[in-house]
Amino acid sequence: MQRVAEASVSVDGTTVGSIQRGLLVFVGVATDDNEQDAQALGDKVANLRCFEDAEGLINLSVKDTGGSILAIAQFTLLADCRKGRRPSLIDAARPEKAIPLYEAVIRHLREHHIPVATGEFGAHMDVALTNDGPVTLLLDTKKVF
Repeated sequence: MQRVAEASVSVDGTTVGSIQRGLLVFVGVATDDNEQDAQALGDKVANLRCFEDAEGLINLSVKDTGGSILAIAQFTLLADCRKGRRPSLIDAARPEKAIPLYEAVIRHLREHHIPVATGEFGAHMDVALTNDGPVTLLLDTKKVF
């Protein structure tokens, strides 16, 4: 996820989602992910303190700041580039599993009363952002939570 001043996503030249200050969250679903992972990720993103408070300390969550989230499905996050010259995507979930879990992450974020914009699953998307910081954080429900 990246802290942004603004971000948007377009499909075929049409903006399908945009936010002002908040988080751009790229969501990769692995073959072994489940509903508990979706909930854990939604809760972590909503509550992770990655914004500055009045004293300049990173003490506020996106929820605390009234920010928004742009959630983009990105299966290439699961790419394994250790061997050869082509990324292996064997660990990325197929759409029939990935779509419901991606939607579950969005649902859990919205349960925290955070505005969530989205891209279009499976589409070729153009993502534009103004990174704030930059602050980029990697969250992996199998390693972090």
